[in-house]
Amino acid sequence: MSVAAPARDRLRDLGRGAAGWSTASRYAAVLLLLLGIAAFFSASEGGKFLSGANLQNLLSSVSILWIVSMGMTLVVITGGIDLSVGSLLALSGLMLSKLFSGVGIVAPLAVILAVLIGGLIGASVNGTLIGRLGLSFFVVTLGTASLYQGVTSIWSHTETAYINSSFVDGIGFGSALGIDTPIWIMIGVFLIMFVTLRWTYFGRDVYAVGGNVDAARLSGIDVTRTLVAVYAIVGACAALGGVVQAGRLGAASPIVGSDIPLGSAAAVLLGGTSFSGGVGGVTGTAVGVLFIGTLQNGLAIRGVSSFWQEVVVGLILILAVGIDRIQQRRGT
Repeated sequence: MSVAAPARDRLRDLGRGAAGWSTASRYAAVLLLLLGIAAFFSASEGGKFLSGANLQNLLSSVSILWIVSMGMTLVVITGGIDLSVGSLLALSGLMLSKLFSGVGIVAPLAVILAVLIGGLIGASVNGTLIGRLGLSFFVVTLGTASLYQGVTSIWSHTETAYINSSFVDGIGFGSALGIDTPIWIMIGVFLIMFVTLRWTYFGRDVYAVGGNVDAARLSGIDVTRTLVAVYAIVGACAALGGVVQAGRLGAASPIVGSDIPLGSAAAVLLGGTSFSGGVGGVTGTAVGVLFIGTLQNGLAIRGVSSFWQEVVVGLILILAVGIDRIQQRRGT
């Protein structure tokens, strides 16, 4: 056993333990607010809000944000962010359309390939530039967001590509055991991310890199590999979100996903994951997504314009950043 191994394991365990306690305390207030607004809409809207159909609609409507936010959580824990997820989501939906309609690959295989290619793009572009070359994650992902969007527009000729596939339609609107397929996908992604962060060495490496990248490197953790992996994961999540979006639309649109980067960042921050890195978890992110989704759903039931809902999400993001900064100062 190497000398660095015990130090590496202690660093991983310390990061995971501190992150678990801190995150729970950070998103407790958001959980209480979630329960509060749910109670308010339940009381003010009668049976509309609490109906089984509306609750399923609420969860299905946030499924894309949920999936992307799970991957975004890992990136933010390492102290970064990926602003290109919305553009990659649109590109992946178009890629699915081309694989199925253009190349003629069967729909299930086309879906798998679209997700894998999304992960490969995340690893080879953002992961390489940030993890291997050490470039700024903000500059890189801002640039790749524009790059992916440009490629999507050129490839699609800014036209919607319809996907005539019962399998893809089933991803968006199918159901099993009375529960919509997007909800099952949400549950699956959450469990995979939860287990990864909680009980794997890779998950502990993610916390260690976000907590102190120099200490992580000195303790023997492969920082480059960890960063490349998290950008591959968020790329795959964005691609999976693009597949679900294509299923819900029945088509691949080049203009979808523009609200995903800010929405996922707001959800992650509301869930207690700090932009400074080393603290967070997908359980808190789930609470953050449900908070945003519940608020939007309740406002929609009350007839509030979607434009005002965007204003609310923007205010939530600003509030989340402010709370994160205050908690950082208290921690210091």
